[in-house]
Amino acid sequence: MLILTRKKGQSILLGNNIEIFISAVDGDQVKIGIEAPKDITILRKEYMIRFKKATRKR
Repeated sequence: MLILTRKKGQSILLGNNIEIFISAVDGDQVKIGIEAPKDITILRKEYMIRFKKATRKR
């Protein structure tokens, strides 16, 4: 795992076409923006975990 420190207004590039932008920092909460091609799916991890648990119960 790579750990990076970023400040408000800074960003991280993933490959040539995905940018993660730090838009705000307020206490322990960070707001990020993600620019990626439309064919890239972006999901919150907690939703994916909840979805997987719900589909296993069926």
